[in-house]
Amino acid sequence: MVAIVVSLASTLFAAAASPSSSSSLFTKLRSSPTLRLSFTSLSPLNSRRGKLMAHTIARATLGLTLPSSLEPVKISFTAKEIGVTEWKGDILAVGVTEKDLAKDENSKFENPILKELDSHLGGLLAEASSEEDFTGKTGQSTILRLPGLGSKRVGLIGLGQSASCTAAFRGLGEAVAAAAKTAQASDVGIVLASSEGLSAESKINTASAIATGTVLGVHDDNRYRSEFKKSFLKSVDILGLGTGPDLEKKLKYAEDVSSAIIFGKELVNSPANVLTPGALAEEASKIAATYSDVLSAKILTVEEIKELKMGSYLGVAAASANPPHFIHLSYKPSSGPVKVKLGLVGKGLTFDSGGYNIKTGPGCSIELMKTDMGGAAAVLGAAKAIGQIKPPGVEVHFIVAACENMISGTGMRPGDIITASNGKTIEVNNTDAEGRLTLADALVYTCNQGVEKVVDLATLTGACIVALGPSIAGVFTPSDDLAIEVLTASEISGEKFWRMPLEESYWESMKSGIADMVNTGGRPGGAITAALFLKQFVDEKVQWMHIDLAGPVYSDKKRSATGFGVATLVEWVVKNSS
Repeated sequence: MVAIVVSLASTLFAAAASPSSSSSLFTKLRSSPTLRLSFTSLSPLNSRRGKLMAHTIARATLGLTLPSSLEPVKISFTAKEIGVTEWKGDILAVGVTEKDLAKDENSKFENPILKELDSHLGGLLAEASSEEDFTGKTGQSTILRLPGLGSKRVGLIGLGQSASCTAAFRGLGEAVAAAAKTAQASDVGIVLASSEGLSAESKINTASAIATGTVLGVHDDNRYRSEFKKSFLKSVDILGLGTGPDLEKKLKYAEDVSSAIIFGKELVNSPANVLTPGALAEEASKIAATYSDVLSAKILTVEEIKELKMGSYLGVAAASANPPHFIHLSYKPSSGPVKVKLGLVGKGLTFDSGGYNIKTGPGCSIELMKTDMGGAAAVLGAAKAIGQIKPPGVEVHFIVAACENMISGTGMRPGDIITASNGKTIEVNNTDAEGRLTLADALVYTCNQGVEKVVDLATLTGACIVALGPSIAGVFTPSDDLAIEVLTASEISGEKFWRMPLEESYWESMKSGIADMVNTGGRPGGAITAALFLKQFVDEKVQWMHIDLAGPVYSDKKRSATGFGVATLVEWVVKNSS
């Protein structure tokens, strides 16, 4: 149980919950012809036994809000090699492409899996799919209650014209989770209509992606709801994709990444009156404490930040009653030599009002500015996963300059000139272009750690959303090698990235008449000029990439954070360790 004590002193309420030991996300895997894996749809910020709980350090000074402590949902995954007609449970979900639905001259399925099912159902599956106008398009699904099988229902989940990427199979898992919620199903079987063409490695990756998608699909962030429906899903059988130690290892990797994505999602979803800069720093410290064999934490105070002359970062933080906290987590393998040093930097604005250039008018989305620490969430989520995976041969520095951008008499004004820690001066012509100011000092600090490659992630510009839409992150880097590394990692993770140009001639709009630069140029090419600004604070010897994830960090459709960036960062770090 979490003990909560609330005391009243004048107008200030303070609440704190006692931390307790962390529970394992997965049960121990068993090596057998039937592979069993227990997934937990873990809520790291609310698990009753989880160490990573934001509510343990929330100060309820505004609204008396404390996240509920919820039991994590546990799902047991089992990989089996049995026939679809032999499987018994609540829903048998079949992932089908448009080609899989082809029929012969007698209106019978040609696909072996669908043909076998339809035969046992006396032709009802073909008939029902036609009546439901199911064509196998991506996002299309139908759940049918048909007699004649061991399963109570048969579900057809559309995979589009073809299914050959991680995103498609994660989507299948998410669709199955949604169907299970609607049907209140506890036992689900998942099979691909066409898997015979997949290599052994592809089958392993496919099973992992399906499991990850199912876990993420089941997870709902209910910490701030007074009433909600619980998930009934307890077990999932993955059919026809093999068993064995290689699959076991990959599913364990999926465990760690899924846990980290959920952690990142809940950080971004946490409101600014709960997740302050100090609260974010404590979450980071708890990650390091949980994986203390490989992770260490250093949290810089305001005085220490001043000693490092981070004037750009301090300028942004100056107006807030919540002081800034500079977060530095270091990952070092417990044994063996370090072959490469990496840096991950995340923008950590726990709330962005815009400052004196306040966000106003329709479409300003000020109510969603709790999400302006999405880059930090991706970096800290990656730190959590790396602490679990423990890749050898790589040292990683996770950096977040956490603060708020508020308005007060002590705040930064338009026209002020601030000085970054590398000595460069910046004329602030827009206080709402604040993220790049915090990243400037964070990048200087990261390069001083001796890293060879650094990737920063930030919800930086609306211009990137205009250019790429809500689902794709923009990638900016002068290094072709680094671009290949990260984009390859994104193909494996299933997250969408697109490389953008770094047009040096656009820097002309960033010149100041009285300082080294201004902090924002004109409207044209806003995402590019923002990246060019960051480039001024990166050591020329360091390979650098900027990722603008302003679009995909949050889903308007689901009204929730996505955990975007975590999976790609983890994949990139792991690849650098091999």
